[in-house]
Amino acid sequence: MDFSNLHTILRSLYDEMMPLCSDMAGVAQAIAGLGALFYVAYRIWQSLARAEPIDVFPLLRPFVIGFCIMFFPTVVLGTINAVMSPIVQGTSSMLEGQTLDMQKYREEKDRLEYEQMMNDPSTAYLVDDAEFDRQIDELGVTEIGTAAGMYIERGMYKVKKAIQNFFRELLEMLFQAASLTIDTIRTFFLIVLAILGPIAFALSVWDGFQSTLTMWIQRYIQTYLWLPVADLFSTILAKIQVLMLQNDISELTNNPNADLDGTNTAYVIFMIIGIIGYFTIPTVAGWIIQAGGAGNYNRAVNNTAMQAGSMAGSVGGAVAGNVAGRAGKLLK
Repeated sequence: MDFSNLHTILRSLYDEMMPLCSDMAGVAQAIAGLGALFYVAYRIWQSLARAEPIDVFPLLRPFVIGFCIMFFPTVVLGTINAVMSPIVQGTSSMLEGQTLDMQKYREEKDRLEYEQMMNDPSTAYLVDDAEFDRQIDELGVTEIGTAAGMYIERGMYKVKKAIQNFFRELLEMLFQAASLTIDTIRTFFLIVLAILGPIAFALSVWDGFQSTLTMWIQRYIQTYLWLPVADLFSTILAKIQVLMLQNDISELTNNPNADLDGTNTAYVIFMIIGIIGYFTIPTVAGWIIQAGGAGNYNRAVNNTAMQAGSMAGSVGGAVAGNVAGRAGKLLK
């Protein structure tokens, strides 16, 4: 199964669904227009009632949002996608480079492992049919038991390799399936956010719903970052496999009796970790961007600074009072 083709289909699905944003623009414009009427009228009436000059700049907010709704696919989605697309391309190129290295080292490891077994007469017949036939022909009639043992060992070796390849292919398929699941959910979320985005913008015109605008942008960017985070996670796992393959190649080159069963087990373990780790990607993407986080951070910093200043003032006052009291006693 070509999983890369399925990921390409998901990209095409997103592009095909984008024109549906225009269908929601009419409804969103009506909601935003009614909200703008109340928004402007309330603030003008409030300024007149307080005998204050009318501040025109805040009144432009509904009109800017209305402009964004009118050209939502190009102004809003086009801008965000254009800014975030280089991040996706960069992480994708990183993953592609590590994947190519992993394939190259895997082929090198298989070749060295085959050569190591061919150089040993006791194992050459396990991997080479011609060597197996040659050793069978050299056995006499009285060595039927030895020939039967060779058939059994060769059969067990093939079964062992078949089981290892089956589990490796199964885990690799599950790993790719986990990646495809995350990408499918991501595409679904992006399509829903994109189609209903004009409605979210329109509701943000109304008082009490202003946070809808920032929350929509936050959710869209968070969901968009799922793919770069997934590519980075796959890149890390691919790099781990490259390091493991490099270690195996070094062992096969320097140690003729190297046993790689432990490495195969570690490879299976890392694949299981990768399958589980893929479902933590939405949480990691949520750590990267959070709307309103800077305000909370600044508030915490200001509170800490105020507490530190108060403590410093208390300590300074206590020290000054102590010094003044001792000076008064000396003067008496």
